[in-house]
Amino acid sequence: MATEGGGKEMNEIKTQFTTREGLYKLLPHSEYSRPNRVPFNSQGSNPVRVSFVNLNDQSGNGDRLCFNVGRELYFYIYKGVRKAADLSKPIDKRIYKGTQPTCHDFNHLTATAESVSLLVGFSAGQVQLIDPIKKETSKLFNEERLIDKSRVTCVKWVPGSESLFLVAHSSGNMYLYNVEHTCGTTAPHYQLLKQGESFAVHTCKSKSTRNPLLKWTVGEGALNEFAFSPDGKFLACVSQDGFLRVFNFDSVELHGTMKSYFGGLLCVCWSPDGKYIVTGGEDDLVTVWSFADCRVIARGHGHKSWVSVVAFDPYTTSVEESDPVEFSGSDEDFQDLLHFGRDRANSTQSRLSKRNSTESRPVSVTYRFGSVGQDTQLCLWDLTEDILFPHQPLSRARTHTNVMNATSPPAGSTGNSVTTPGNSAPPPLPRSNSLPHSAVSNAGSKSSVADGAIASGVSKFATLSLHDRKDRHHEKDHKRNHSMGHISSKSSDKLNLVTKTKTDPAKTLGTPLCPRMEDVPLLEPLICKKIAHERLTVLIFLEDCIVTACQEGFVCTWGRPGKVSLDS
Repeated sequence: MATEGGGKEMNEIKTQFTTREGLYKLLPHSEYSRPNRVPFNSQGSNPVRVSFVNLNDQSGNGDRLCFNVGRELYFYIYKGVRKAADLSKPIDKRIYKGTQPTCHDFNHLTATAESVSLLVGFSAGQVQLIDPIKKETSKLFNEERLIDKSRVTCVKWVPGSESLFLVAHSSGNMYLYNVEHTCGTTAPHYQLLKQGESFAVHTCKSKSTRNPLLKWTVGEGALNEFAFSPDGKFLACVSQDGFLRVFNFDSVELHGTMKSYFGGLLCVCWSPDGKYIVTGGEDDLVTVWSFADCRVIARGHGHKSWVSVVAFDPYTTSVEESDPVEFSGSDEDFQDLLHFGRDRANSTQSRLSKRNSTESRPVSVTYRFGSVGQDTQLCLWDLTEDILFPHQPLSRARTHTNVMNATSPPAGSTGNSVTTPGNSAPPPLPRSNSLPHSAVSNAGSKSSVADGAIASGVSKFATLSLHDRKDRHHEKDHKRNHSMGHISSKSSDKLNLVTKTKTDPAKTLGTPLCPRMEDVPLLEPLICKKIAHERLTVLIFLEDCIVTACQEGFVCTWGRPGKVSLDS
């Protein structure tokens, strides 16, 4: 797709780019594709996807790569930045008739040098379990398409499980399977387990245990992608109806929701510490959502077409201790300084690398994430303290204090956990034993997911339900604009809410569910480069490289700064 205002320079495909950490370089000899290297005619075919697994073998070359192109599926040794790709010797190659592979996922838990379990979803609805090393096809699920006839959009092993996997379909349904169980010879009968706003979960009713174990119906239209949180406890789903819905996977509770600016949401990922979720979709935006606050904290605009993949870079994301910094002035002055910096979030110079704190170990936090789109562009983004910091201490302070006994909310706050970002800096925060005694405190500390785990037990739900419960009686129409609370607090009543209620986009815009553009900080990309001829469908961050792929079937390796030992 030609870029606007184009000229030759704009449409030139880039083979390198520079960020603050140095030069990233495309490695032509590390390109993987079909053995003939001919660009694939991608019209009408499913997106090219890539999956990686490490076999933990002793050779030090245990990385394996799987990708689908049209009706074909390939499995190669991945040599990354070290050696050139040898396309003449795929370990396994499969060509399917009547259906196309759409997505796949390795079980990292069970992978060995002798055997690996790979799930493959298909356009006609089936899911295959194969072992590309042994070249075996061990099982086919939904073979007769009695469970779901629609395309498989996403398939993933449940984290920490050797046998459970989750499959999403373009029907809007998700199914939980166990590899040990059969799918039966008749269509499954279901029994309602739990129902909430725009979602329902059913169990399979049968005398003997069979697949699927659970059926989730989520939102309207296709369920485009889902992602498990780093600790495996939560599940983020994005749908064609434009909603992000985040569930507690085990308790099947809705934790929070968000609505796209417009159009469907196509992709979703979690930050490495589980504190933030990023989505991308048909509004050409990337949206950053806070897990603890259940609200949008930033949007990013750089793409000129739909965003197809978002991913965090755990190797560039940094939480660092730094030397104490002297700052003369009040906390309010410091907040103003941070607030001013928010407008320059894309500038690495404006990044606040030192935090004013009464403790001797201030902390600096920067999250790096990337996105690729149908505009053939790769964007890299930095999510810095000046964006995170105005909101995060407020949520942390409130979560760690005893919410059940909380008296009046801080001045200037509405009492709801969602405040409007983009206004003046937040007021001084309530003190808490869990935080350093400073209004500008510990937002980016190394506390990771465990830090939120204690809070999530009670406080996370209590914080919102406290106020939602109060509002529900007066504002029935406003109910769908709350993130949660009304669902978690009435979960015992299975039929208390109607599924698949139509949500009028005009009613969500300007609410916490979908703030207006001017109400949240707008990120600009660090880099935005055209790197392919066809739409991009893959973005994976590895330790020494970035992997991208486009619809022509070329899987590209970009060596990180200082990591290029090949062809440099």
